[in-house]
Amino acid sequence: MAGHVLEREQLLPISIHEAWDFFSTPRNLGRITPKRMGLVIREPFNDEPAHAGQRITYTVRPVLGVPLAWETLIEQVEPPFLFVDTQLKGPFRLWRHEHRFAEEGGGTRMHDRLEYEMPLGPLGEFAHTIFVRRRINAIFDHRSVTLQHYFPDR
Repeated sequence: MAGHVLEREQLLPISIHEAWDFFSTPRNLGRITPKRMGLVIREPFNDEPAHAGQRITYTVRPVLGVPLAWETLIEQVEPPFLFVDTQLKGPFRLWRHEHRFAEEGGGTRMHDRLEYEMPLGPLGEFAHTIFVRRRINAIFDHRSVTLQHYFPDR
């Protein structure tokens, strides 16, 4: 059971296959992540669409520009409806991000469920209260606005 859960939904005016093509392309993560996070996929990287067993290593700069290595595993993929990534190495004790897609009203409803736990016990929870929760929400807020620009109403 995760210590914290964030859920978000957004209706995109694109087909489920267009949504899948965009979100299952790992390099698109950089396009929807705030620039201040400094997210860079580390090479070598094969650029294949998300598939079970795929490992992706990033460098992120979440606090004060200090670089952190972050490695994720795509652990489950059910095209075009679902993929799940988990942190193998990074700043959290647990990070599990489930991406779901469903056709709705001529578009696609995207549902994100993020389960995460902070490291360092009470100190980590204090950091969560002070800034981590706000930072994670700001990342998802940014994604929502950015996706509206990438996929405006037709």
